[in-house]
Amino acid sequence: MTLAATSARPAMTAELMERTGLDEARLTALVHRFYGKVRADEVLGPIFAERIHDWDPHLERMVAFWSSVALMTGRYHGRPVVKHVGLPVGWEHYERWLALFRETAAETCPPEGAAHVIERAERIAQSLFMAGQDAARVPSAVPSLR
Repeated sequence: MTLAATSARPAMTAELMERTGLDEARLTALVHRFYGKVRADEVLGPIFAERIHDWDPHLERMVAFWSSVALMTGRYHGRPVVKHVGLPVGWEHYERWLALFRETAAETCPPEGAAHVIERAERIAQSLFMAGQDAARVPSAVPSLR
């Protein structure tokens, strides 16, 4: 990242917070409530339960992810595509994930903030699904964990 991008980040974050009504506390509430629903969901719950055994670090990572995605804070440093490719999921699972996310965003965020995170969630779901489809066709196209 360039120095200019790093120095511009706080201003972009402040503008996004002002425009959307989102902040770290609201994103934390969104993430915790959403994953509570995911864990209880009969379709998604078993998929997550098989892979996540210690939820506290996962939730912290997801708050950092959404902080980066929604507020451009740069807090998340990870490779979500690598983590999701190869999961036993189809588009119907992403649709269920999105339904729960939309519902939770509407419950926890002001309307402008909910629209903001929902738009990003929809793009993320499409990207992860397409990466999974690409990996099924051309396994070497997916970056490794290294």
